Amino acid sequence: MKKSFLFFAVCFLAFQSLQAQVKMGIRGGISSMDVATGKIVVSQHDNPDPLTISVTDANYGMHMGFFVQAKVGKIYLQPEVLFNSNTVNYNIRDFSGGNTIDIIKSETFQKLDLPVMLGVDYGILRLQGGPVAHVHLNSRSELFDLDGYGQKFDEMTWGYQAGVGLDLWKVMIDLKYEGSFQKFGDHISFFDQDFNFDKTPGRFIASIGISF
Repeated sequence: MKKSFLFFAVCFLAFQSLQAQVKMGIRGGISSMDVATGKIVVSQHDNPDPLTISVTDANYGMHMGFFVQAKVGKIYLQPEVLFNSNTVNYNIRDFSGGNTIDIIKSETFQKLDLPVMLGVDYGILRLQGGPVAHVHLNSRSELFDLDGYGQKFDEMTWGYQAGVGLDLWKVMIDLKYEGSFQKFGDHISFFDQDFNFDKTPGRFIASIGISF
């Protein structure tokens, strides 16, 4: 996490040295996750019948925080610090006991998102893209009700964002897509064995900000 803040600071100071125009503000919005398909098959301890875990849906996430934008000509650099919360619902299919039982359980994640957008503006329209770091803060999971379940979150994960923005006076509207370099569910473990789904997650992000 310290390395990420150091990276943001170096980028910002580099733009400052070019006598950039600087503004800052607050922003918030929602995100819709493009969650993984497929399923995880878990062999239960001392039980020949497996259970399967699949994603049913992901609720809309919420984020809020602040940004700093340093601009030289039409080029700008915009680091952001955003608190983000998302909830994912899983379908648990248990084949034990000679019956098939379906149960819905959910997990909620809180992360600190640290995107750094490099962009170009064309009047009121902006094009942007760049890396994003996710710092794990906290999680709540109903999967702990399952025998042998554990969590092994990485302290920090990485992805990328790209999209468009619209500036209307001091109001900034952004629509972005976010991809990840990690597979969805790579924090899941059962009986100390790691699992994950076979695809990387993505998010569609809509936010609105006000600059000062």
